[in-house]
Amino acid sequence: MAEFQKQGQGMEIHLSDEVAQGNYSNLAIIAHSSSEFIIDFAAILPGMQKANVKSRVILTPEHAKRLLLSLQENITRYESNIAKIEIHKPQLASEEPILNMGPMGKA
Repeated sequence: MAEFQKQGQGMEIHLSDEVAQGNYSNLAIIAHSSSEFIIDFAAILPGMQKANVKSRVILTPEHAKRLLLSLQENITRYESNIAKIEIHKPQLASEEPILNMGPMGKA
């Protein structure tokens, strides 16, 4: 089991070997209600009509906003140190985008 020390917080975070393997996701479906945001991470392969949800994360609205800000900060650092992240449009008008990051309605 991996253990991490969160900087400045004195908090231990335990990460099992199974969770440390992670799940590949190229599709995120986001929904919300008045009290929570739900993010389903899925993987879909080209030519397949069905996406398999690999993980579901449920957050309070405050934590969802903290995640948004943290992702923005990390993307800014990544682009400053490594390279600008380009979002490419599908090659054919009939192709669906592989990555869908946006609200899909209310839960």
